[in-house]
Amino acid sequence: MQKNLLTKTIIIIAILLIFVYGILGPKIFSGEGLKASLLDRIKLGLDLKGGTHLILQVQVNDAINAETDRAVESLRDELSKAGITFLDISKPDRDEHAAQVAIKGASLDAASKLRGIFTDRYREYDSTNSGEGNWTLALKPTYIADLKTRTVDLCIEAIRRRVDTLGVSEPAIQRNGFGNNQILVQLPGVDDPGRVKDIIQSTARLELRESRGGVYANEQEAINANQGQIPPNMVLIHGKSDSRAGGDAVYLVSRVPVASGTDIRDAQTGTKSETGEPIVRFFLTVEAGKKFAAFTELHKKGGVDPANLGIVLDDHVISAPSINSQIHDEGYIEGGFTEQSASDLAKLLQSGSLPASLHYLTERTIGPALGADSIKAGVNAAIAGMLAVLIFMLIYYRGAGINANVALIFNLVILLGFMGFSGTVLTLPGIAGVILTVGMGVDSNVLIFERIREELRAGKAPAAAVDQGFDRAWTTILDTHVTTIVSAIILFFVGSGPVRGFAVTLTFGLLANLFTAVFVSRVIFDAILSRKQRGEALSI
Repeated sequence: MQKNLLTKTIIIIAILLIFVYGILGPKIFSGEGLKASLLDRIKLGLDLKGGTHLILQVQVNDAINAETDRAVESLRDELSKAGITFLDISKPDRDEHAAQVAIKGASLDAASKLRGIFTDRYREYDSTNSGEGNWTLALKPTYIADLKTRTVDLCIEAIRRRVDTLGVSEPAIQRNGFGNNQILVQLPGVDDPGRVKDIIQSTARLELRESRGGVYANEQEAINANQGQIPPNMVLIHGKSDSRAGGDAVYLVSRVPVASGTDIRDAQTGTKSETGEPIVRFFLTVEAGKKFAAFTELHKKGGVDPANLGIVLDDHVISAPSINSQIHDEGYIEGGFTEQSASDLAKLLQSGSLPASLHYLTERTIGPALGADSIKAGVNAAIAGMLAVLIFMLIYYRGAGINANVALIFNLVILLGFMGFSGTVLTLPGIAGVILTVGMGVDSNVLIFERIREELRAGKAPAAAVDQGFDRAWTTILDTHVTTIVSAIILFFVGSGPVRGFAVTLTFGLLANLFTAVFVSRVIFDAILSRKQRGEALSI
């Protein structure tokens, strides 16, 4: 008996020391103080620490337009290879009919060939023949819905990677449940919210496009230089030009890029050897590198169809250099960067291109004063509740109340240690979860103690009463904890950040309570009973 009790006591002490270390961490040995160690381990959420709260609207039409733009270009190639003549392939409207592609004047005898091409290569489109060789392809509603969902998901992942590279601690980046295609971003303790906001909202859409005709002073000059109209597969984009006053210029570039941000596998900062100017090097994926090599071989100086390479960032031409030789999977961007702006751009490219642009709906900055007030109010409420419970247990259960109080304190140590080890963020709802855990812990002890009292009233000896009390209360305690944990798990999967914090602290607090209320409390009772004489009363 004594040997078994010693083993259990050693296990309890070992677990206690492990979770105390989880609360304080290695900094406690560096002389930085208890408070600094505690704050380093227990991460505070936005409502406690302060920071930036953003709601972003994803412009999903950008992704739809990109999809149909690719279809326009690929249809031109497909129909030409199949020997099908046509007058034009274009989009009726980029805003109202972004999901549609119109084919005009196709060969009347090629209807069956066209249907075959649509069926084999464009299964995500519904095709309609309006007669006289005119066809309309429209993205299927189910595909559009899936594309919008994927676009928002990709934006969330890209924003998360960007925030991670900037070192923002414990960000919350997820869908906003109160609007369509919206993203909620919460950045606790942001030192420079303006810079982080610029990083997040920038689409950083790097595209490598074919550029024709050089640099134009304005759009009208570009139109006049192209016989009064812009080719259907080209578009005018503004950019910078060091050779013109003011630096603004207009470029004629292909509508569909040969490579985009999603084709970039890495990006690094560097310096231009001739001038020492900061540049950004980019490296393409294997497949994109092959495609880019074929493009540059065709359009290089002296090639079959010479053209320039338009480097487009966020719909703005950074530069349009000539292609002197074939380029495979590596290149660089120059454009008057500072070291900081080059570093920011490299991080954006590393994090992946956003598939759609973003629009700010809400921007709210929470000051640290609000966080301090919230912490103070939450801690005061937790202390007041804890003291009330401890005093009640001492008065009502006398000596056994000390047992319950020790188990409750142990429970809190395990819960806070878990948060320190796992990096779980503590929010106001999380503090509520801690307080609720204390209440559940008291409830478990009350069930056990009342069962023991009943056995004592029935005339059983203290040792037998304790055995029966724990055995008979165990099923009830397990049932109440399991049902509450199931509810907390549901909250975790369907709730937002603060609600999930509440669910996490409540779940682990309840698991810790099962250990402390049943195992730790029982060991304490066994230790007390081992020191009592036979027939001596139990203080409960």
